[in-house]
Amino acid sequence: MLMTKEQEHLEQIFAEALSRVDPYKIITNKMTLKDEVLTVVMDEGNIVVDLKEFERIVVIGAGKATAKLARAVEDILGDRIESGLISVKYGHTEKLERIKTIEAAHPVPDENGVRAAKEVEELACSATDRTLVINLISGGGSALLPSPMCAEVDGEKIAITLEDKQSVTKALLSCGADISEINCIRKHLSNLKGGRLLRCLRPARSLNLILSDVVGDNLDTIASGMTSFDRSTYCDAVSIIDHYKIRDKVPAHVIKALELGSKGRLVETLKKDEFQNARAENILIGTNRIALLGARDKAQELGYNVRMLTSRLQGEAANAADMLWAVAQDEREWELIEKKPACIIVGGETVVTIKGNGKGGRNQEMALQFLMRLGQDEQEGKGIHFLAASTDGNDGPTDAAGGFADSEILKKSREMGLSIADYLHDNDSYHFLEKVGALHKTGPTNTNVCDVQMLIVK
Repeated sequence: MLMTKEQEHLEQIFAEALSRVDPYKIITNKMTLKDEVLTVVMDEGNIVVDLKEFERIVVIGAGKATAKLARAVEDILGDRIESGLISVKYGHTEKLERIKTIEAAHPVPDENGVRAAKEVEELACSATDRTLVINLISGGGSALLPSPMCAEVDGEKIAITLEDKQSVTKALLSCGADISEINCIRKHLSNLKGGRLLRCLRPARSLNLILSDVVGDNLDTIASGMTSFDRSTYCDAVSIIDHYKIRDKVPAHVIKALELGSKGRLVETLKKDEFQNARAENILIGTNRIALLGARDKAQELGYNVRMLTSRLQGEAANAADMLWAVAQDEREWELIEKKPACIIVGGETVVTIKGNGKGGRNQEMALQFLMRLGQDEQEGKGIHFLAASTDGNDGPTDAAGGFADSEILKKSREMGLSIADYLHDNDSYHFLEKVGALHKTGPTNTNVCDVQMLIVK
């Protein structure tokens, strides 16, 4: 299917959003080294580290964007780095000289992730007060560093396995839980998450460079807050299991572990008073808002009147699509938000409660729901063009970042006799959009700051 001018514009706008949150550019712009003094430039005041105070520099980390972060740190520090290890999603790699890379599975963890977590834990525990640890954290780190909890209560061993974590992850991903709820459970079944990595790092100093993939940029949620204090508790974890009614989908001994923790029988995640005694500096280097600013600037350059609505879009993907369809109609008819031609930009991260057996992701689901609304429009979506895409390049367990919706795509789907409702019912947005040539594929972007949705109204 040949792309329309508006689809090309949406691609260009999204590409600029990605460029603004390129991890390599961010680090090389923020971090400088001069006369063995490392400086991280921050709006609220620079962080300055005299490397002569340290015997070792160790780099660790995990996430979909972590390879690019590591390449930038290598280019700045070179052979000053004694050792390092990062865990990244399969295919999300960069050529590194001094930092070892392990590729692992996401969003459901695998054995490679467990191996990476063990090696990261060993490196962290080897640190002394003369060690500087640079920790590179980005979205996806939760799945890429699975370190199943092992504890003992009254002589009874409580051991969580990789299979347990896989089962819990699958149950949470399919029930409609949001990322903060998913990570609350993960934190309370892990040796590293919920600030527990900081316990391993004592007494070393750590610079934790964090790229946010969560709405609101809460440090205790990004990659399950490995270097942050945690506001959630075991009681919260049990409540989430019960709220989504998934006890029957979670292994019984996982429920037992969470309930023991809720009764104070297991050590809680790191809390604020303990965090304040750690030699740790958490530095938020990239967010969804920064990506939206890049999209805004490109849309203006292309001649659109631009309005950014929010960087906190959440809820069911289908409901978000309905809301954006309402915005598009008001804009087309009344110019309620901006003069036409208009580009409306939002960001955030929605969820899909899975009921079918199809293939897709939250952005593809949103695009297909939007396309269904176009089909119910008297003007069949004339003048309205939509793209929803994930900044990491992988929307759900697919090789597409997201999908388009407009009148041309609607026309083609009707010519092919495709039922939008049937594909939505089976959560099979990927195959529908693939058939009509409406998938947006970028390949792995090696960045990750949630999703971006763009409307063009002419």
